[in-house]
Amino acid sequence: MSLSPAAPANNEALVPVSPDRRVFQWHDHASLWFSLGVGLLVMQVGAYLMPALGTKEALIAIVCGSIVGAGLLGWVAKLGCDSGLASAGLMHAVYGRTFASLPIILNIVQLVGWGTFELVVMRDATVAIGQQSGTMAGAHWPVLATLLWGGVVILLISGSMVQLVRKVIARVALPLVVLSLLWLSWQFLSLAQAQGFEALWNRQGAGGMGVFPALDLVIAMPISWLPLVADYARHGKNGGSALRGTWLGYALANMWCYTLGVLVALTLPSKDLVQALLLAQGGLIALSLILIDEVDNAYGDTYSGAVSAHSLLPRWGVRKWGMAVAAVCTGLALVLPMHSLEPFLLLLSSVFVPLFGVILGRLAFGTNAPALLAQARKINPAPVAIWLGGVAFFHLIPTVSTALGATLPTLVLCFGLAFATRPRR
Repeated sequence: MSLSPAAPANNEALVPVSPDRRVFQWHDHASLWFSLGVGLLVMQVGAYLMPALGTKEALIAIVCGSIVGAGLLGWVAKLGCDSGLASAGLMHAVYGRTFASLPIILNIVQLVGWGTFELVVMRDATVAIGQQSGTMAGAHWPVLATLLWGGVVILLISGSMVQLVRKVIARVALPLVVLSLLWLSWQFLSLAQAQGFEALWNRQGAGGMGVFPALDLVIAMPISWLPLVADYARHGKNGGSALRGTWLGYALANMWCYTLGVLVALTLPSKDLVQALLLAQGGLIALSLILIDEVDNAYGDTYSGAVSAHSLLPRWGVRKWGMAVAAVCTGLALVLPMHSLEPFLLLLSSVFVPLFGVILGRLAFGTNAPALLAQARKINPAPVAIWLGGVAFFHLIPTVSTALGATLPTLVLCFGLAFATRPRR
């Protein structure tokens, strides 16, 4: 296979990973995406579902949204594994080697945003833990905590991603975070039982959000990972195992954390999720373990941001770009306040749902993505038009009807149009 002019040999993002470097098996994918699926941000978004929804409605949205969202994540993981291409390579193959720069730049922006959010959450949780234990009383601690976690991410990005996933996440971080989730779940279920489990289970929603809009909010979290998943899955040995491991790992984590957020909101209503978790017996230890696991989320954003930036400017390697992205996120975390996540998540969905609906429609069912990349023109008009139309459609639907949500109709429309218009062999 010859490389396209946009894919010089030193551009790791646009060259398929060689078979000898493909080491991830299904359990590596599962442990990585379970770990990435666990986070304080996910619990916070789960808490957003209350009190607008009833308990049963919230759980229906969580289960269905997690299965669908994680399924999409697994499907893109399979594309990445089968092709050996990073997300930037998939975008080049579908949208054209020049136009692909636009979604890649948007991806870098959202990854910097997510990385900054993660550092802010980690900083706030660290300060809250320190204040609870009586060790952080000064106004300088938030700055020091931000620099500390930013430094940790920079240190991790300087090492091997593959070794981090296989040795640190799978063997150390995953068992600790599972134990912490089990402990917090037990504590809040006990609190729910004490308050009257049956009453909480049958609690009706206050209104303001239906099941399908809630489904959008649940799907938004796995959707936000779509531009990253191929960057890791390309190191897998088999596309089927990448799909199964990613789907299972992320779906379980998403359901668990969203449900825990709902449970916390039901039993200890508070605008500050961290403080609510600290009120649980043993919450200080459990929250500390989750906080440690949160580092891999910030690392994931940083690594994929580096891969995307490297695809545009390959003079800098992935490691050097990663350190630069981590430094930018740290600087932004020092000056940007935390704000509502819901509009941010839905805005990301409006861009990346149609973007990957088109990618799936064009590359699904055995299409040779590396061959398309090698033959890519500067711009592929049909995929570009479908994507831009999909973004407009995503924002148009709520003005017509809020009953169905926007994610699933937009995804189905873009997938169908992309599949119907793809070039025949």
